Amino acid sequence: MNADRIAEAGHLRSFATKATDPDPLSRDAGLRFLALDGFELGGRIFEPVVGGHPKTVVAFVGGGGVPARRYGRLARFLASNEIPVLTFDYRGIGWSRPRQLRGFRATAQDWGSSDVGGAIAEVARRYPAAQTAVISHSIGGLLLGAAPNTSIVRQFVFLCPHTGYWGDYRARFRFPMFALWHMVMPVLTHAVGYFPANTLRLGEDIPKDVALQWSRRRRAELSKTYRTSEILTSFAGAAGPALLITMSDDGFATAKGAERLITLYENLVPQRRLISPDLIGVPKIGHFGFFRGERAADLWPIVVEFLYRGGPGIQ
Repeated sequence: MNADRIAEAGHLRSFATKATDPDPLSRDAGLRFLALDGFELGGRIFEPVVGGHPKTVVAFVGGGGVPARRYGRLARFLASNEIPVLTFDYRGIGWSRPRQLRGFRATAQDWGSSDVGGAIAEVARRYPAAQTAVISHSIGGLLLGAAPNTSIVRQFVFLCPHTGYWGDYRARFRFPMFALWHMVMPVLTHAVGYFPANTLRLGEDIPKDVALQWSRRRRAELSKTYRTSEILTSFAGAAGPALLITMSDDGFATAKGAERLITLYENLVPQRRLISPDLIGVPKIGHFGFFRGERAADLWPIVVEFLYRGGPGIQ
């Protein structure tokens, strides 16, 4: 089923509105909420203007160092289709950044166990009658598994998922990224007190401990340090249908990387979609192209259809 036929069938309310225009079918507002350990996080809630009892609500788990505002267009689109969405920033970045990042303590376990767990709890609290779903992007799919409350999640969408292992990248990216993550990152992080990603135009600045954990991930298997073995046991709590969407031209989240991730979730039932730029008539999509406003008509209905039906989406 293509996007036009879905719209004609009444499954989608609107995808013609430009993502930068005000959307009469949705509203959004900033909010503060608590992670599971009590840390206050910043986020934004996108809600439909009409329809008082949504059937599904989404916690959006972003990529590492990717600001939540980057996902706002897709979140607004989902809200216009009666699916409320919470986007948020992990502690230490974006709306959850402290005044002084140097000396701020945060680990990848904090991001996954407490921050993602808090976002799941928040959407479940706001919409107790709706089923909870999670959409994750990039390394967010790995952080999601550390949340202790994924058992309440009924649907999972993984966009461009991977585990952060450099050996899974496309060949031309492997050694440049190895040098950046595993050589440049630790040196700059120790020197500055955090990883200055914003200065390098690589996203949001990353807290010291998270950056150093990232830089130590040199092998395919996950490290046994930082309570990783303990956290991996929580992946079994996630159960139900999952949609994995990868792009054929994504240099980082390759099909191999996506498979490495999904094998950690032994109780998910994955449906896989590999999308090529040729399929939608564009020169490239890559790791972030899915979230561009011009992709609304071509790609975003896949997610809506899955959340509505739990099915494979557009064919």
